[in-house]
Amino acid sequence: MPLTKALALINDKRVRDWIYQLALIVGLVALTVYFVRNASQNMVKAGIASGFDFLWRTSGIDVPFVLTSYTQADNILGLFWAGVANTMLVTVIAIALATLLGFVLGIARLSSHWLLSTLAGAYIEFVRNIPLLFFVLFWYFGVIAALPAPRDSLSVFGIAFLNNRGLTIPLPDAPANFRWAIAAILLAWLAQWLVAFWARRRKDRTGRDAPVVAIGLVLVILVPILAIAWASLATRWDIPILRGFNYRGGFVVIPEFVALLAALVTYTAGFIAEIVRGGIQAVPHGQTEAASALGLRRGPILRFVTIPQALRVMMPPMTNQYLNVLKNSSFGAAIAYPDVVSLFMGSALNNTGQAIEIIAMTLAVYLVIGLAVSALMNWYNARIALVTR
Repeated sequence: MPLTKALALINDKRVRDWIYQLALIVGLVALTVYFVRNASQNMVKAGIASGFDFLWRTSGIDVPFVLTSYTQADNILGLFWAGVANTMLVTVIAIALATLLGFVLGIARLSSHWLLSTLAGAYIEFVRNIPLLFFVLFWYFGVIAALPAPRDSLSVFGIAFLNNRGLTIPLPDAPANFRWAIAAILLAWLAQWLVAFWARRRKDRTGRDAPVVAIGLVLVILVPILAIAWASLATRWDIPILRGFNYRGGFVVIPEFVALLAALVTYTAGFIAEIVRGGIQAVPHGQTEAASALGLRRGPILRFVTIPQALRVMMPPMTNQYLNVLKNSSFGAAIAYPDVVSLFMGSALNNTGQAIEIIAMTLAVYLVIGLAVSALMNWYNARIALVTR
């Protein structure tokens, strides 16, 4: 009888599934323990101390492009955060610009204008079949390195200067005014969201429209322009001045940042353009015909009918491209852009030898940021999803 019950349990599919999953978990735990013990023994034999105490050692590493308050006298943990900040900067800007360029290319690809559609299609096919490293090296050695020397810099209104050492721009002596300006802009945008929310509720109750567009032009466009203009006029600026063989003062946007940003934008935009094209073509043609029958022109049809419906199709693959931008930012190490890979996995690892800890922390950074991006995009995707009964 016990043998019969045992056979019956084994023949139960749910029990077998639990057994297989348990065996897999035990195997993974055993494999992890083996690798950890093996790494620990090798570190002891090599005389390398384990743990995270190295993070509080003095770094002594000079970083040419810093957004944080890091200096050479800070500890390695400060170096780590400086690398994370640089990675986040190039990732966020690249995602925004690549999305904008991708939408333009994707819509141009569907244009009835033969030359415009052909040029957009040729660009997309070229980009999608070329490695990203080529773009990084092309922008760095083929474009940035070909710029003139500092003495022959390209001047922008006499206050910003572009040369092969980067873009030197004015820097405010005291950023307090800009903090107030940013606060005013955020409050204006919040007010616009509240006005739009109130207008929708009012229209649902009474059917009466509110001047949301006019209010939005003031709060979303006019207020930011006035706030930035006030902060700019009320602040003293450190204007770059040519002294010797280079410019002094201001803030230098290093060529490595410009090259990596340009490479990420031009490369990712090709993939986003195909996503945009596919999303627009997925919208039933009857929707555009109905909008045209109502008297709408092609521009409003695209903005108010086609794109909102296409977003439901575009969001999942777009999320994948945004994650690719984050991961591809590590290619900056090929041109010495001071991101978390170059600074932490490169310089800090060479100075300390704490390979396991440094690699684990770097992987954790990409994992946490990637999960945050995925969660944000999934939330937005749920907001725009079509609700059915």
